[in-house]
Amino acid sequence: MSGIKAIDTVVNIWTPEALAGRPDRTGFYTEKMRVKAETFAGVTHKQMLERMDRAGIEKSFLIAAKVGQIGHPACYHVPYRLVADAVQAHPDRFLGLAGLDPTEGMTGVRELEHAVREYGFIGAHFYPHWFELAPDHAKWYPFYAKCVELDVPIQLQVGQSMVYDPRYPRRSVGRPICLDAVACDFPELKIVGIHVGIPWTDEMIAMAWKHANVYIGSDAHSPKYWPPSFVHFIRSFGKTKVLFGTDFPVLDFERTMAEIDALGFSDEVRALFLRDNAVRLYKLDQR
Repeated sequence: MSGIKAIDTVVNIWTPEALAGRPDRTGFYTEKMRVKAETFAGVTHKQMLERMDRAGIEKSFLIAAKVGQIGHPACYHVPYRLVADAVQAHPDRFLGLAGLDPTEGMTGVRELEHAVREYGFIGAHFYPHWFELAPDHAKWYPFYAKCVELDVPIQLQVGQSMVYDPRYPRRSVGRPICLDAVACDFPELKIVGIHVGIPWTDEMIAMAWKHANVYIGSDAHSPKYWPPSFVHFIRSFGKTKVLFGTDFPVLDFERTMAEIDALGFSDEVRALFLRDNAVRLYKLDQR
Protein backbone atom coordinates (compact mmCIF):
# COMPACT_ATOMS: atom_id res chain seq x y z
CA MET A 1 0.00 0.00 0.00
CA SER A 2 1.33 3.45 -0.90
CA GLY A 3 1.64 6.35 1.51
CA ILE A 4 -1.30 8.22 -0.05
CA LYS A 5 -3.81 9.36 2.55
CA ALA A 6 -7.10 8.36 0.96
CA ILE A 7 -10.40 10.25 1.16
CA ASP A 8 -13.56 8.13 1.24
CA THR A 9 -16.33 10.22 -0.32
CA VAL A 10 -19.29 7.94 0.55
CA VAL A 11 -19.65 6.65 4.13
CA ASN A 12 -22.72 5.89 6.23
CA ILE A 13 -22.69 6.92 9.88
CA TRP A 14 -23.13 3.65 11.75
CA THR A 15 -23.13 4.46 15.46
CA PRO A 16 -25.67 2.72 17.73
CA GLU A 17 -27.47 6.08 17.96
CA ALA A 18 -27.76 6.32 14.18
CA LEU A 19 -28.91 2.70 13.86
CA ALA A 20 -31.62 3.24 16.45
CA GLY A 21 -33.41 5.52 13.98
CA ARG A 22 -33.27 3.08 11.08
CA PRO A 23 -35.36 0.02 10.20
CA ASP A 24 -33.52 -3.25 10.80
CA ARG A 25 -32.11 -4.45 7.47
CA THR A 26 -29.49 -6.80 8.92
CA GLY A 27 -30.66 -9.68 6.72
CA PHE A 28 -30.36 -7.65 3.52
CA TYR A 29 -26.84 -6.49 4.31
CA THR A 30 -25.48 -9.76 5.68
CA GLU A 31 -27.09 -12.08 3.12
CA LYS A 32 -27.40 -9.99 -0.04
CA MET A 33 -24.47 -7.61 0.45
CA ARG A 34 -22.32 -9.94 2.60
CA VAL A 35 -21.54 -7.38 5.26
CA LYS A 36 -20.12 -8.88 8.46
CA ALA A 37 -22.86 -9.46 11.03
CA GLU A 38 -20.90 -7.91 13.91
CA THR A 39 -21.05 -4.54 12.16
CA PHE A 40 -24.75 -4.37 12.98
CA ALA A 41 -24.12 -3.94 16.68
CA GLY A 42 -23.01 -0.46 15.65
CA VAL A 43 -19.65 1.16 14.93
CA THR A 44 -18.62 4.00 17.21
CA HIS A 45 -16.68 6.96 15.83
CA LYS A 46 -13.58 5.66 17.59
CA GLN A 47 -13.99 2.23 16.00
CA MET A 48 -14.59 3.73 12.57
CA LEU A 49 -11.48 5.89 12.85
CA GLU A 50 -9.46 2.82 13.85
CA ARG A 51 -10.75 0.97 10.77
CA MET A 52 -9.94 3.97 8.58
CA ASP A 53 -6.43 4.15 10.02
CA ARG A 54 -5.75 0.49 9.30
CA ALA A 55 -6.84 1.05 5.68
CA GLY A 56 -4.86 4.27 5.17
CA ILE A 57 -7.96 6.47 4.92
CA GLU A 58 -7.52 9.96 6.33
CA LYS A 59 -11.00 11.42 5.88
CA SER A 60 -14.54 10.18 5.33
CA PHE A 61 -17.61 12.02 4.07
CA LEU A 62 -20.50 11.08 6.40
CA ILE A 63 -23.98 11.15 4.86
CA ALA A 64 -27.00 12.52 6.69
CA ALA A 65 -29.08 10.34 4.39
CA LYS A 66 -32.75 10.86 3.63
CA VAL A 67 -33.99 7.44 2.65
CA GLY A 68 -37.51 7.76 1.30
CA GLN A 69 -40.40 9.89 2.50
CA ILE A 70 -41.02 9.72 6.23
CA GLY A 71 -44.23 7.86 7.05
CA HIS A 72 -43.50 4.41 5.64
CA PRO A 73 -41.79 1.94 8.03
CA ALA A 74 -39.10 1.21 5.43
CA CYS A 75 -38.02 4.86 5.26
CA TYR A 76 -35.88 6.98 7.56
CA HIS A 77 -33.91 10.22 7.72
CA VAL A 78 -30.55 10.59 9.47
CA PRO A 79 -30.72 13.90 11.37
CA TYR A 80 -28.30 16.49 10.05
CA ARG A 81 -27.39 17.26 13.65
CA LEU A 82 -26.13 13.70 14.18
CA VAL A 83 -23.60 14.07 11.38
CA ALA A 84 -22.77 17.64 12.38
CA ASP A 85 -21.89 16.45 15.88
CA ALA A 86 -19.56 13.79 14.46
CA VAL A 87 -17.85 16.37 12.25
CA GLN A 88 -17.50 18.77 15.17
CA ALA A 89 -15.96 16.04 17.32
CA HIS A 90 -13.48 14.97 14.63
CA PRO A 91 -13.11 17.90 12.19
CA ASP A 92 -9.83 16.59 10.78
CA ARG A 93 -11.35 13.19 9.92
CA PHE A 94 -15.06 13.62 9.10
CA LEU A 95 -16.93 15.90 6.69
CA GLY A 96 -20.70 16.11 6.26
CA LEU A 97 -23.06 15.63 3.32
CA ALA A 98 -26.71 16.71 3.48
CA GLY A 99 -29.28 14.16 2.34
CA LEU A 100 -32.22 15.35 0.23
CA ASP A 101 -35.91 14.48 0.11
CA PRO A 102 -37.67 16.06 -2.91
CA THR A 103 -41.08 15.84 -1.24
CA GLU A 104 -39.94 18.46 1.28
CA GLY A 105 -39.85 21.17 -1.38
CA MET A 106 -38.49 24.54 -0.34
CA THR A 107 -38.37 23.48 3.30
CA GLY A 108 -35.78 20.90 2.28
CA VAL A 109 -33.92 23.48 0.20
CA ARG A 110 -33.70 25.79 3.21
CA GLU A 111 -32.51 22.90 5.39
CA LEU A 112 -29.77 22.16 2.85
CA GLU A 113 -28.64 25.79 2.97
CA HIS A 114 -28.60 25.72 6.77
CA ALA A 115 -26.52 22.53 6.77
CA VAL A 116 -23.92 24.10 4.49
CA ARG A 117 -23.80 27.57 6.02
CA GLU A 118 -24.24 26.69 9.70
CA TYR A 119 -22.98 23.10 10.02
CA GLY A 120 -20.22 23.39 7.43
CA PHE A 121 -21.45 20.50 5.27
CA ILE A 122 -19.50 20.29 2.03
CA GLY A 123 -22.15 18.94 -0.34
CA ALA A 124 -25.48 17.24 -0.91
CA HIS A 125 -26.49 13.61 -1.46
CA PHE A 126 -29.64 11.80 -2.60
CA TYR A 127 -31.15 8.51 -3.76
CA PRO A 128 -33.44 8.91 -6.79
CA HIS A 129 -34.91 5.43 -6.47
CA TRP A 130 -36.15 5.85 -2.90
CA PHE A 131 -38.55 8.46 -4.24
CA GLU A 132 -38.97 6.90 -7.71
CA LEU A 133 -38.06 10.27 -9.19
CA ALA A 134 -35.34 10.22 -11.85
CA PRO A 135 -32.44 12.69 -11.50
CA ASP A 136 -33.91 14.90 -14.24
CA HIS A 137 -37.31 15.21 -12.54
CA ALA A 138 -38.38 18.80 -11.83
CA LYS A 139 -38.68 18.18 -8.08
CA TRP A 140 -34.90 17.90 -7.80
CA TYR A 141 -34.23 21.14 -9.66
CA PRO A 142 -34.60 23.57 -6.72
CA PHE A 143 -31.92 21.55 -4.90
CA TYR A 144 -29.63 21.72 -7.93
CA ALA A 145 -30.07 25.48 -8.12
CA LYS A 146 -29.26 25.85 -4.42
CA CYS A 147 -26.12 23.72 -4.79
CA VAL A 148 -24.96 26.01 -7.61
CA GLU A 149 -25.67 29.05 -5.45
CA LEU A 150 -23.78 27.53 -2.49
CA ASP A 151 -21.02 26.24 -4.79
CA VAL A 152 -21.14 22.69 -3.38
CA PRO A 153 -21.19 19.37 -5.28
CA ILE A 154 -24.15 17.00 -5.24
CA GLN A 155 -23.78 13.23 -5.31
CA LEU A 156 -26.55 10.81 -6.21
CA GLN A 157 -26.89 7.10 -6.73
CA VAL A 158 -26.92 6.02 -10.36
CA GLY A 159 -27.46 2.53 -11.71
CA GLN A 160 -29.63 -0.29 -10.44
CA SER A 161 -31.38 -0.07 -7.09
CA MET A 162 -31.81 -3.14 -4.91
CA VAL A 163 -34.88 -4.33 -3.00
CA TYR A 164 -33.62 -3.07 0.33
CA ASP A 165 -36.89 -3.78 2.09
CA PRO A 166 -39.51 -6.23 0.74
CA ARG A 167 -42.25 -3.95 2.06
CA TYR A 168 -41.08 -1.16 -0.23
CA PRO A 169 -39.62 -2.30 -3.59
CA ARG A 170 -38.37 0.64 -5.65
CA ARG A 171 -37.87 1.01 -9.40
CA SER A 172 -34.37 1.67 -10.79
CA VAL A 173 -34.94 5.22 -12.00
CA GLY A 174 -31.31 6.38 -11.79
CA ARG A 175 -30.10 5.74 -15.32
CA PRO A 176 -26.88 7.72 -15.76
CA ILE A 177 -28.13 9.13 -19.07
CA CYS A 178 -30.60 11.21 -17.01
CA LEU A 179 -27.64 13.30 -15.89
CA ASP A 180 -27.27 14.59 -19.44
CA ALA A 181 -30.31 16.85 -19.09
CA VAL A 182 -29.29 17.97 -15.60
CA ALA A 183 -25.75 18.86 -16.68
CA CYS A 184 -27.08 20.76 -19.71
CA ASP A 185 -29.59 22.69 -17.58
CA PHE A 186 -27.06 23.37 -14.80
CA PRO A 187 -23.60 23.49 -16.41
CA GLU A 188 -22.12 24.99 -13.21
CA LEU A 189 -23.45 22.19 -11.02
CA LYS A 190 -20.81 19.70 -9.85
CA ILE A 191 -22.41 16.24 -10.07
CA VAL A 192 -21.04 12.94 -8.75
CA GLY A 193 -22.82 9.80 -9.94
CA ILE A 194 -22.05 7.33 -7.15
CA HIS A 195 -22.25 3.50 -7.13
CA VAL A 196 -20.37 3.24 -10.47
CA GLY A 197 -23.56 3.21 -12.55
CA ILE A 198 -23.76 -0.57 -12.79
CA PRO A 199 -25.24 -2.06 -14.99
CA TRP A 200 -25.09 1.12 -17.11
CA THR A 201 -21.47 1.98 -16.35
CA ASP A 202 -20.69 2.89 -19.94
CA GLU A 203 -23.49 5.47 -19.81
CA MET A 204 -21.93 6.94 -16.66
CA ILE A 205 -18.52 7.06 -18.30
CA ALA A 206 -20.06 8.82 -21.30
CA MET A 207 -21.62 11.47 -19.06
CA ALA A 208 -18.35 12.10 -17.19
CA TRP A 209 -16.47 12.32 -20.48
CA LYS A 210 -19.03 14.68 -22.06
CA HIS A 211 -19.60 17.11 -19.20
CA ALA A 212 -16.80 18.99 -17.45
CA ASN A 213 -18.61 18.97 -14.10
CA VAL A 214 -19.81 15.35 -14.03
CA TYR A 215 -17.80 12.81 -12.01
CA ILE A 216 -18.12 9.16 -10.96
CA GLY A 217 -18.05 7.72 -7.44
CA SER A 218 -16.50 4.26 -7.21
CA ASP A 219 -18.35 3.09 -4.08
CA ALA A 220 -20.68 0.18 -3.26
CA HIS A 221 -19.17 -2.30 -5.75
CA SER A 222 -16.01 -4.26 -4.93
CA PRO A 223 -13.08 -3.15 -7.10
CA LYS A 224 -12.33 -6.72 -8.16
CA TYR A 225 -15.75 -6.81 -9.85
CA TRP A 226 -15.58 -3.41 -11.55
CA PRO A 227 -16.31 -3.51 -15.30
CA PRO A 228 -13.10 -3.41 -17.38
CA SER A 229 -14.26 -0.20 -19.07
CA PHE A 230 -14.44 1.52 -15.67
CA VAL A 231 -10.94 0.39 -14.66
CA HIS A 232 -9.64 1.62 -18.02
CA PHE A 233 -11.39 4.96 -17.53
CA ILE A 234 -9.76 5.46 -14.12
CA ARG A 235 -6.27 4.74 -15.40
CA SER A 236 -6.52 6.66 -18.67
CA PHE A 237 -8.74 9.39 -20.08
CA GLY A 238 -10.90 9.58 -16.94
CA LYS A 239 -8.16 9.72 -14.33
CA THR A 240 -9.29 13.15 -13.10
CA LYS A 241 -13.01 12.27 -13.10
CA VAL A 242 -13.40 9.41 -10.56
CA LEU A 243 -13.57 9.63 -6.75
CA PHE A 244 -12.80 6.85 -4.29
CA GLY A 245 -15.59 5.64 -2.00
CA THR A 246 -16.80 2.57 -0.16
CA ASP A 247 -20.40 3.23 0.92
CA PHE A 248 -19.30 1.74 4.24
CA PRO A 249 -20.49 -0.62 5.63
CA VAL A 250 -21.41 -2.00 2.19
CA LEU A 251 -17.68 -2.25 1.44
CA ASP A 252 -15.05 -2.80 4.13
CA PHE A 253 -12.31 -0.17 4.21
CA GLU A 254 -9.31 -2.52 4.32
CA ARG A 255 -10.64 -5.04 1.83
CA THR A 256 -11.50 -2.29 -0.65
CA MET A 257 -8.05 -0.73 -0.42
CA ALA A 258 -6.41 -4.15 -0.90
CA GLU A 259 -8.49 -4.76 -4.03
CA ILE A 260 -7.54 -1.34 -5.40
CA ASP A 261 -3.88 -2.16 -4.78
CA ALA A 262 -4.35 -5.32 -6.85
CA LEU A 263 -5.46 -3.29 -9.88
CA GLY A 264 -1.90 -2.03 -10.35
CA PHE A 265 -2.64 1.67 -10.89
CA SER A 266 0.33 3.96 -11.38
CA ASP A 267 1.33 6.30 -8.55
CA GLU A 268 -0.15 9.24 -10.46
CA VAL A 269 -3.49 7.52 -10.98
CA ARG A 270 -3.64 6.31 -7.36
CA ALA A 271 -3.03 9.81 -6.04
CA LEU A 272 -5.73 11.33 -8.26
CA PHE A 273 -8.26 8.59 -7.60
CA LEU A 274 -7.75 8.10 -3.86
CA ARG A 275 -7.30 11.74 -2.87
CA ASP A 276 -6.53 14.57 -5.28
CA ASN A 277 -9.76 14.49 -7.28
CA ALA A 278 -11.83 14.78 -4.09
CA VAL A 279 -9.61 17.57 -2.73
CA ARG A 280 -10.06 19.56 -5.92
CA LEU A 281 -13.79 18.97 -6.40
CA TYR A 282 -14.76 19.65 -2.78
CA LYS A 283 -12.13 22.38 -2.33
CA LEU A 284 -10.74 20.66 0.75
CA ASP A 285 -7.46 22.54 0.44
CA GLN A 286 -9.39 25.77 1.03
CA ARG A 287 -11.04 24.65 4.26
